Amino acid sequence: MPVKTGDTVRVHYRGSLTDGTMFDASEGREPLAFTVGLGQVIPGFERAVIGLEPGHTVTVSIEPEDAYGPHHEELRHVVSTADFASAPYVGGEVNMVSPEGDELPGRIIAIDGENVTLDFNHPLAGETLVFEITLVEYDSASEA
Repeated sequence: MPVKTGDTVRVHYRGSLTDGTMFDASEGREPLAFTVGLGQVIPGFERAVIGLEPGHTVTVSIEPEDAYGPHHEELRHVVSTADFASAPYVGGEVNMVSPEGDELPGRIIAIDGENVTLDFNHPLAGETLVFEITLVEYDSASEA
């Protein structure tokens, strides 16, 4: 029987951008485990495993809307280097707290004199992702 919503799956995967740049892979680690339909992974990845059977591999292209969403310019902010306890550097990670108390992770993407540009978009926002997914095994919800 193929995978359906409610099943708990274990998969190996390779994720890359459309230019072939790999950004993540499960090789050398335990397979990724999640329950289909609970939103534990991005929507396009979750839909890609539906219908697979153990040992089958699928390659899917996932548009930003079904991955980490579009890139939003309004999530970029310029602050002063004086706002940092230590010297900021491009690629550095920052955590800000919203007025509601939510932690917002961001990255330093540019430094121009005293101005530091922070980007609070997910690093893969706006990207079309290509995944090669192999179903290792699954537990059927109907057998539980």
